[in-house]
Amino acid sequence: MATSSWLVWIQFNKTMELTLFQSTLFAGIMFAVVGALFATTNKPIIAMVKGFPRSRTAAYITMTVGGVWTLYKVAHLGEANYGDFKQYIFIGFAIVGLLSFKYAPDFLSVRGACILYLLIANSLLDGAFGHYEEPLRLFMVTPLYIGAALALYLGYSPFRMRDFFTWLFGTATRPRTLGLAFLLYGCFVGALAFAY
Repeated sequence: MATSSWLVWIQFNKTMELTLFQSTLFAGIMFAVVGALFATTNKPIIAMVKGFPRSRTAAYITMTVGGVWTLYKVAHLGEANYGDFKQYIFIGFAIVGLLSFKYAPDFLSVRGACILYLLIANSLLDGAFGHYEEPLRLFMVTPLYIGAALALYLGYSPFRMRDFFTWLFGTATRPRTLGLAFLLYGCFVGALAFAY
């Protein structure tokens, strides 16, 4: 019985995995969208980006989506990944997620965004796993790993995003320059998906 359910889970996971093409294309789109948010001259979008670190609405959205996705991952842990204790891990994560709204509300949107980024990066990196013969994949995986390190740092010190935004939006040219760099790199990575 355990073997058959394990095989069903493996088959289900295989249908949910991204290919290298899909991972690279999605990473390029993600970089380009982030770039467009910073490069825009639309005042409401700029105000939304500036207010993101302390936004309660963003906190509810990012923490809810990140929390549900995390709990989904926990619910499907295998035996090699503490699967025998997944009920306890599930309950613990759910309690921590709910209590974070009460006891750690400051910069919760930043923490939620970090959770989401790590989950997205994990899915994208899974798509590139095992494709060592393809050196172009490094243009996709390297910034994802740098972003993962940054997400771990900001998850621990989310107020640093406020400090960064204060510096970034200190002049009108800085966010546009950063945004254009991300936008161009995103287009480049997205185009690489068609070169495999």
